[in-house]
Amino acid sequence: MSQPRHLAGEFFLSGDEACAEGAINAGCRFFAGYPITPATEIAERMSERLPEVGGTYIQMEDELASMAAVLGASWGGVKAMTATSGPGFSLMMENIGLGAMTETPCVVVDIQRAGPSTGLPTLTGQGDMLQARWGSHGCYSIIALSPDSPQELYDLTIKAFNLSEQFRVPVLIMSEAATGHMYERVVIKSVEELELLPRRKPNVPPEEYLPYQPDDDLVPAMASAGEGYGFHTTGLTHDERGYPAMSVEAQDRLIRRLVDKIEKNKDAIIELEEDGTENAEVIVCSYGISARISQMAVQMARDEGMKVGILRLITVWPFPDERIRGLAQTARAFVVPEINYGQIVREVERCAGGKRTVLVPHMGGTVHNPHTIFEAIRQAVK
Repeated sequence: MSQPRHLAGEFFLSGDEACAEGAINAGCRFFAGYPITPATEIAERMSERLPEVGGTYIQMEDELASMAAVLGASWGGVKAMTATSGPGFSLMMENIGLGAMTETPCVVVDIQRAGPSTGLPTLTGQGDMLQARWGSHGCYSIIALSPDSPQELYDLTIKAFNLSEQFRVPVLIMSEAATGHMYERVVIKSVEELELLPRRKPNVPPEEYLPYQPDDDLVPAMASAGEGYGFHTTGLTHDERGYPAMSVEAQDRLIRRLVDKIEKNKDAIIELEEDGTENAEVIVCSYGISARISQMAVQMARDEGMKVGILRLITVWPFPDERIRGLAQTARAFVVPEINYGQIVREVERCAGGKRTVLVPHMGGTVHNPHTIFEAIRQAVK
């Protein structure tokens, strides 16, 4: 059998193609999905590349089944991923909640488009950001990353797999059509250069294994089907054995841990990029393609003598509450460009402690005009 073919070097790739290559190099060996614009190119690339590295690609009958297959593959010991957009992301929400409850590591890529419903299928949007956090019912915490380039779609896909294994949780990559379909130079490191986190396996004999017994960081070790460990897993409230436990006490203990394993490890999860935030009067806070467009607007404002900083959310969930509260101690205002009618701006406003928070909305289909963001900065300074 020939050796697995991993890419390494410099390539001219779309964001979707870069995402697929990041998954391959991160060790993803299973992809289940259903074609949907503008995420289909990820599935197409995976359908070609997975057989070359000994993996499996399955086109499922719909997004519900795709997400279920990904969860099952992960419990079989395989790093697994799916990709979707718009209404497909909505259909996956029930089983993303199942993944949160069963603590199943996997990666879900959402290449966002303009909605609601089928909306503008081929054009960009950022309308799924709150759905990423609250889309499934009940209480849980999730991790969501937001790349602003094909290079970051490659890099953050690898990071997403590492985080999913470290914290036993579905990790979301919240990109958008503009970034997914953008072609740029992408530097791909050899697999040997990457730091890849393996699955945390039990260090006790099978007869002592409890599939939901947490370690000190609140994350349980995870045995895979077929390794000789018996386990029971269910979407019902369960005890450390995985057996249904229908009591208020069991619910309290489990849900607090599902939330705390993310929230109490925020410092190890959250990644931000800042430019000129020290002593800035206005902070432009954004993510993904909107943060990239904001750079020109910020430079225009600086050219006119305004003290403006940029806070780019690479990790959107868990939300960087503490950092925004810290910036609010000195900044006069926050400006939040989003390709929606206001989602993450609500979180910024919540953390800003009464400081002026200005939404720069854009309904989708295209990215912002930088001059629109510049005018919002000018108004915020007054």
